[in-house]
Amino acid sequence: MQFAELKALHELPFFDLLKQAREVHEQNWPQADVQLCTLLSIKTGGCSEDCSYCAQSARYSSGVEAERLLEKETIMASARAARDTGSTRFCMGAAWRGVRGGTQRFEQVIDIIEDVSKLGMEVCVTLGELGPDEAKQLKEAGVTAYNHNLDTSPEHYPNIVTTHTYDDRLRTIRNVQDAGMSVCCGGILGLGETNDDRLKMIEVISEFNPQPESVPINSLMPMPGTPLEGTDPVDVFDLVRMIAIARIAIPKAKVRLSAGRTRMSDETQALCFFAGANSIFYGEKLLTASNPAVEKDRALLEKLGLATLAPNRELEAPDASDDRPLSPACCS
Repeated sequence: MQFAELKALHELPFFDLLKQAREVHEQNWPQADVQLCTLLSIKTGGCSEDCSYCAQSARYSSGVEAERLLEKETIMASARAARDTGSTRFCMGAAWRGVRGGTQRFEQVIDIIEDVSKLGMEVCVTLGELGPDEAKQLKEAGVTAYNHNLDTSPEHYPNIVTTHTYDDRLRTIRNVQDAGMSVCCGGILGLGETNDDRLKMIEVISEFNPQPESVPINSLMPMPGTPLEGTDPVDVFDLVRMIAIARIAIPKAKVRLSAGRTRMSDETQALCFFAGANSIFYGEKLLTASNPAVEKDRALLEKLGLATLAPNRELEAPDASDDRPLSPACCS
């Protein structure tokens, strides 16, 4: 969708926007199941990047200590626990700028992915920048989806991160698409952006060809010691509007209600599900931030009469449309 279309949606009265989003959701997701995902930080802290929101950057005194890659059995134990409590997708994140084939740490990650993929869950990883060869190896090892968020608009991005560019992000996404993996790509609300920045981010993501398989919508959790410490919380109605717009703009993607749920009431989350969210991160922790407890999430879903999505290890990446060029195009 183009920016002008997204702007028109954003200017609709709140209930008119929700009605439209709900219609799109029911057309594309008639079963109304919710995907439960668990996210584990397999390598925490010590990152060389300067993302203003991230407590894992080595540039900030956030209290997050740099750690080595977790032992394989520790990761496997977490993956089995996630499966046993109902998660259908296991996501592993590492605080690295990127990975390079032939290195010890990349080979360790490949070995871990191969074993996690045997547990019957979908496997998602977020490891920073990827080259084409590394993307192919991850696909062959059993990765279902690769997460690489754009965070915000191209225009606002340099205010948030200076150690890499927006084109760097898009290049990795192109490599993921070319390798046949699904793309998981969304953004963060509350980075000092305008509503137009939010809509421009959705515009870029909606123009991907093939489109993303999932779109996380995060609300900033201001972390102590980072430049965005003390930032005001995201307005609930702004969040619900962005969930609704993401649902309309990328109708076949799972829209994931991600970081910030600890600050949301059950009523807020219910509005997000009504507006089109059909995936959540589920478990005790979300990288370095807390996450609602498993029992609380289960109770909310039961109150709302929402079933959970079964894992699909055979999940194919979305197909590209033949009537327009692949996107993102390979960047300069």
